[in-house]
Amino acid sequence: MVQRAAALTTLLGAVVAWRVYQHRTGMGTTETLQRFVDRVDSARWGVPAYLGVYLARPLVLFPATLLTVAGGLIFGPVTGIVVVVVGANASAMVAYGVGRLLTKRPGAAVPAGASAVTAGAASAANAVDGATPSAVLGFANRWADRMRRNSFESILLMRLLFLPYDLVNYSAGLLRIRWVPFLGATAIGSLPGTVSFVLLGASLERVDEGIDGLDPAALIVSVGLIAASITTSRLLRRRQSVAGGGTGAGAGPGVGRGDGDGDGDGDTALQAMP
Repeated sequence: MVQRAAALTTLLGAVVAWRVYQHRTGMGTTETLQRFVDRVDSARWGVPAYLGVYLARPLVLFPATLLTVAGGLIFGPVTGIVVVVVGANASAMVAYGVGRLLTKRPGAAVPAGASAVTAGAASAANAVDGATPSAVLGFANRWADRMRRNSFESILLMRLLFLPYDLVNYSAGLLRIRWVPFLGATAIGSLPGTVSFVLLGASLERVDEGIDGLDPAALIVSVGLIAASITTSRLLRRRQSVAGGGTGAGAGPGVGRGDGDGDGDGDTALQAMP
């Protein structure tokens, strides 16, 4: 109980401190990030400073995508990919660890917070058309069971679909998924997106000036990697649906029963979008 209270207090305190800092400085997210880029660019301590910020990022809910783009801008395409991969996976484990601290020991009932976060992941995975709250909650419970039983494939699918990074991290921790499949699926599934955004960042002049100076070649490669990631996620969903018979907990991430076409998407559910 004390451990959970301490973890929750730390998390809320970090978020509040970050918001207070932004309010006092009058800077938005991108302006704050550009100031950081200006300070660490070409500095000897740039790599450890960047990794330190990436580790703290999930505690203040700073967008992972923006920091990944900044990694490409600071370190270039090659070094940037290596540094960002390390930072992204380490930060995923930080959020995962906090999530685990917020839950009870294995075998105890999953707290309401875990169900709420899982429902959020389910809603992000599918846009539900006309589904009742009980249907969404039922799907969230089935998806939670599925994440526990098929941890690696479930996390891999979420990564390939580009679901919110921290939502997946905290959900996995709250559900007490084993860390080995979580980290393995995160490392593999996040790689296409990481490479894409690092390449985009490496072609930019500044993070606070939008896409000015964007290299068309980097854009093409990035779009191709994202498309390949989404295509792979759909193939994985179809394989899971066929293996589960298209219904129930073994079906793809849709609400309700399969519609008989073998893809497990259900008549009342839309396909998941990144």
